[in-house]
Amino acid sequence: MSPHILIVGVNHTTASVALRERLAINGTALTDALTRFGQSNGHGPSLLPEGVILSTCNRLEIYAVAEDIQRGREVLVQFLSQNRMVRVEEFADSLYVKADAEAVAHLTRVACGLDSMLVGEPQILGQVTDAYQAALSRQATGPVLNTLFRHAIQAGKRARTETAISRYATSVPSAAATLAEQEMGRLDGRVVLVMGAGDMGQLAARALVARGAQGIIVANRTYDRGLMLARELNGEAMTFDRQGEALARADVVITATDAPHVIVTPEKVTAALAHRPARPMLIIDIAVPRDTDPAVASIPGVRLFDVDDLHDVVNGNLAARQREIPHVEAIAGEEATAFMTWFEAMGVIPTIADLRRRAEAVKEQELDKAMRRLNDLGEREREVVCALAHALVNKLLHEPTVCLKQHAAQSDGYLYTDVVRQLFGLEIET
Repeated sequence: MSPHILIVGVNHTTASVALRERLAINGTALTDALTRFGQSNGHGPSLLPEGVILSTCNRLEIYAVAEDIQRGREVLVQFLSQNRMVRVEEFADSLYVKADAEAVAHLTRVACGLDSMLVGEPQILGQVTDAYQAALSRQATGPVLNTLFRHAIQAGKRARTETAISRYATSVPSAAATLAEQEMGRLDGRVVLVMGAGDMGQLAARALVARGAQGIIVANRTYDRGLMLARELNGEAMTFDRQGEALARADVVITATDAPHVIVTPEKVTAALAHRPARPMLIIDIAVPRDTDPAVASIPGVRLFDVDDLHDVVNGNLAARQREIPHVEAIAGEEATAFMTWFEAMGVIPTIADLRRRAEAVKEQELDKAMRRLNDLGEREREVVCALAHALVNKLLHEPTVCLKQHAAQSDGYLYTDVVRQLFGLEIET
C-alpha cells in the first residue's frame, strides 16, 4: 500500500492569535512532542512513521506520513489536542487538512513565502528549515518527509535568488517597525525597548534603527545575548529583572520573546506609567504566545497591538511583490512536481525490485543447468555465456521497467503494477 502525505494545521487565515498561541509548540515542548511523535503517540510507529512540526507566530502545522488518510487525520487531531491540552471542538472549525499533492503544493508555497501574512517574508524559509532539522534530530522523519522538505527548502531558496520577492518583502518584525513609525510619527528621539534578542527581536530592532530609532534598549533573559545585539545597534542591554526600569523609559515597546506566559502585565505597565504620566506608551507584541496581557490595552495612555493587527499595516512594496508572485508560484510548482514524480514512483519500486529478483533467480537457475551440461567449457567461454544471460535479462526487463515508471504518476499506474505481477507470477501486493 502506498503511503500518503498529510498536513493538519491552523494559520493566520483560519485561527485567531489567541487560539494559535494555545496550539503553539515551541522550545522544550517541541522537542517533547517530536519525541512522542516519533515513538508512536500510543498508536504504534507504523501508523505515522514520519512527522515534522512547523510552529511559527502565524501557523501550527503537523506534517506526517500515513498509511490511511482518515485514520491518520484522526490520530493527528488527537495528538494535537492531547499535546496542547486543548479540546478538539475548540479548534476543529479552524483546522485544515491537506493530503498528497495538495499537501506537497502547500508546503512548497509556505517555504516560498506565498502563504504568509506578509507575502514574500523571508523568515519563513528559516522556520521551515529549523522545523525540518528539529524533526531530523529527533529521528522523527524518514525518506518521504526528508525528500519533501528538501524540495520545499530548495523552492524557498530559488524564490529568494531567482526572483525579487524577498527584496520587496516585509517581515512581521519590519511590519512592526513600520507600524511603530506610523503610530509615533517619527522614531528619532524616541526610546525603544525590544524585549527578546532572538531572531524576531533582532530583526525588529534592526528595522527600527533603519527607520531612525536611536535609543534602543535590548532586554533579554540572558544578558550576554542581549549585549551582543545592543552593541551592534549602539544601544543598551538589560536583563528581564530590570524590566520595570526599561518600561518606565520606553516610548515604544516591541515584545518578541519565546516565553510560555505573559511577561508584560497591567501592574508592570501601570507602575511604569506612574513615572512618566505625560508620555504615552506604544506596545507591539509580535510573540506567539503573546508576551503582553491583553488587559494592558485598557490602561489610559497605552496603545497595544499584536501580530493580527499587522494585517492592517500599509505596505508600500505590495505592488512590487505582487508582480513577483507568478514567478514564485512557478518555482513552487516545479519543486512540488519534482517531488511528486519521485513520490509516485515509490509505488512501483517494490514491483520493479521483485521483477528484477525473479528474473535474476530464473537466470541463475538456468545458467546453473546449462553449465552442468557444458562442463567442458573453458573459463572464457563460461564468461561469455554468463554475460549473454545477463544481457538478455536486462534487455527483457528494460521495457516493463520503463513502462511502470512512466505510468507511476498516472491514475492507471496501479493497473500496470497488478498486470506485471500477474504476468510474471509475483506475489500480489495487498
